[in-house]
Amino acid sequence: MVDTPPPRPRQRDAVATRRVILDVALTAFSRLGFDGTGTREVARQAGVDPRLITRYFGSKEGLFEEVVAELFRTPLIGASGSNKAAARDSLTAENNDPDPMLLILRSASNPRAAEIMRERLETTSQRQLADRLPGSDATARAALLLAMCTGVRMFRNIIGDTAFEQADVDRLAAYLERALDVVAAGDQP
Repeated sequence: MVDTPPPRPRQRDAVATRRVILDVALTAFSRLGFDGTGTREVARQAGVDPRLITRYFGSKEGLFEEVVAELFRTPLIGASGSNKAAARDSLTAENNDPDPMLLILRSASNPRAAEIMRERLETTSQRQLADRLPGSDATARAALLLAMCTGVRMFRNIIGDTAFEQADVDRLAAYLERALDVVAAGDQP
């Protein structure tokens, strides 16, 4: 009989474990919203002990905050003259799994989840966008720009407005780009 060494313990990798938990949580929150997502189920799907969610994120709220922080990290809209990609993306982006749009819609009915999303949005992508906009009312115009693109995606992907199916995407994107540029320019000539 050959002596075999005992199995080596699995390497612990906190960064990789956090990443797996966040990825699973994004999918869960997208499908079920804040209220329908449980940390035990997230842990089970991530293949980790539920206590790791508490260790890494503090609570379900903390986990949600981290997921939302990733979603709102980078603004897609820019200053006037740089919104062609944002316009086209708003008209062509498909609902993915996970889908940040669905996470927002399915979690917004929970007051605490809505507060977390609003606080994160206002302090990250909306703030970054406002800082790049010239003229007055930059913060409100940044919010308006984000709402315009979100509204287009919601009408197209969530509600399924059939007008988008029949329209020329290039022409619509050009209209939306001009509208975004007008709001982004503000009162600048």
